[in-house]
Amino acid sequence: MQSSNHRLRDMEQHHPLLSAGADVETGSLAAGVMVGGPHAGHTAGNRTLWFIQDSCGMVCATMTWFLVLYAEFVVNFVMLLPAKNFWYSLLNGATFNSLAVLALASHLRTMLTDPGAVPKGNATKEYMESLQLKPGEVIYKCPKCCSIKPERAHHCSICKRCIRKMDHHCPWVNNCVGEKNQRFFVLFTMYISLISAHALGLSGMHFFTCIKVQWNECSEFSPGVSVLLLIFLCLEAILFLTFTAVMFGTQLHSICNDETEIERLKNEKPTWERRMRWDGMKAVFGGPPSLLWCNPFTGLRLRRLMLLTHSRRGGSEFSV
Repeated sequence: MQSSNHRLRDMEQHHPLLSAGADVETGSLAAGVMVGGPHAGHTAGNRTLWFIQDSCGMVCATMTWFLVLYAEFVVNFVMLLPAKNFWYSLLNGATFNSLAVLALASHLRTMLTDPGAVPKGNATKEYMESLQLKPGEVIYKCPKCCSIKPERAHHCSICKRCIRKMDHHCPWVNNCVGEKNQRFFVLFTMYISLISAHALGLSGMHFFTCIKVQWNECSEFSPGVSVLLLIFLCLEAILFLTFTAVMFGTQLHSICNDETEIERLKNEKPTWERRMRWDGMKAVFGGPPSLLWCNPFTGLRLRRLMLLTHSRRGGSEFSV
């Protein structure tokens, strides 16, 4: 696909001239709405739910939910409900369960949100000519998904798509972390680290309290079962606290520096104008600083979730 007005190069490791904010759609293709083939899709005006059909990712995402629900079970039924202090149980139960709900909601939003996928098969001759590029300008085509690669986009071998500002593919959320869902991933790591720290604190208090009295008075479970449940909870909390706290800090550092993890690892020299720290935070979280930054339900539409029953499936992902 080459003419006097533009050149198309089948290269993946170079910077394209298309900006990341430009809409690169062709016909009825919309980013992240590829179902059944390279030319299937819905209108660009339809908002989409996104799901990657990757067995490893689905297992990891299910394990994440199981571990959070396990922590809720131990905290509520082993430590808080048997406690004699009503206000201690009420305040800690409300705090822990609220954070757990926010963590799971953030996980769902990260997993079911299009991370910024570039339409498949939009590198057609007709669309190339419609760009009206200046002589000598070069744009790049991904040979794997046959799409025009915007600036800072990278191809994900698991999602089988080029993702705008792709940071990495996380199996724990069964999705890429990119331009459109990085905010929810940051919230997910923050809330998981908070409930992990809270669970560790509650476990320490429970052990300290039960040492002074009979274990039978501390829980409705037998002492042996209670100790095993608490030990596993502590190990889980330490592991997740370490992992998510480091990931949370890494994500904030990347946002403030306007640099993705892939760009950092590849040591790519920026060809874009980097945002200042607060500008980067505003771009990811939307708007000036407010409590809405911590709300994973922002922008959620129930009607979009109801449309899931009418979805079509095919390829590595399905969308509605």
